[in-house]
Amino acid sequence: QVQLVESGGGLVQAGGSLRLSCAASGRTPSSYAMGWFRQAPGKEREFVAAISWGGGRTYYADSVKGRFTISRDNAKNTRYLQMNSLKPEDTAVYYCALDGSVFTLQIGGNVDYWGQGTQVTVSS
Repeated sequence: QVQLVESGGGLVQAGGSLRLSCAASGRTPSSYAMGWFRQAPGKEREFVAAISWGGGRTYYADSVKGRFTISRDNAKNTRYLQMNSLKPEDTAVYYCALDGSVFTLQIGGNVDYWGQGTQVTVSS
């Protein structure tokens, strides 16, 4: 079993920044992709960003391109989501996800593992 623990959420004013972290523990695969999704109230969960094990492939939703950056620290089994220029519409619960395939994450397919989520609130 794999556990994913997110941290770094909170309340920030529009234009501000936050950095989310996702630490994987337990029986993590020897290599894996990780990504971030979000779900706003009354909306379906949507893909935000994903990164391959080696970090050579990254994918972003159009709504966050140029503002969010996903990165990794394989030694720490941790992935990060740096969020800059935050907007009120970025307000959501952000979920970390782990899968063997970065493409599965990108298309929001049958992801292997999910974190519990961390709340991000952007005030106007």
